[in-house]
Amino acid sequence: QMGVKELLGLDKLAKLAATVQKIGGVKAALKQRYLMDVTRTGTLVGEDKFGNKYFEDNSYFMPRNRWVVYPERVWLDYDATQVPPEWHRWLHHIGDETPTVNPPKNEKWVLSHEENSSIFADKKYTPYATSRTKIQGWKPQ
Repeated sequence: QMGVKELLGLDKLAKLAATVQKIGGVKAALKQRYLMDVTRTGTLVGEDKFGNKYFEDNSYFMPRNRWVVYPERVWLDYDATQVPPEWHRWLHHIGDETPTVNPPKNEKWVLSHEENSSIFADKKYTPYATSRTKIQGWKPQ
């Protein structure tokens, strides 16, 4: 049995108003919509050393119920390499415990995680050539 609220869509407006209020107001909701293309709220489950915040809301279906909010300093220049491996496990449902609950063992041979820095010219990896190139460029005299 549908009520008047459902017929007029007032229940959807009430849900939108509650979501906007949880996010922190209209300005914060518009900013989140601009940065993430979604407007949603969830429970903050942790934060990593890079400032990424991880959220969960089980009212969404399984693969979409966990997400990351990148810090303001990256603005729109975010990518998957900015998520450390221990949080990647949690985001992709490989494990149900967050790294704050069950921190990974840090073996001495494991390197600390860094984001992909190949877009920066001074940090780009260039292999050292030990042999002559097969093709020589022509140099006019």
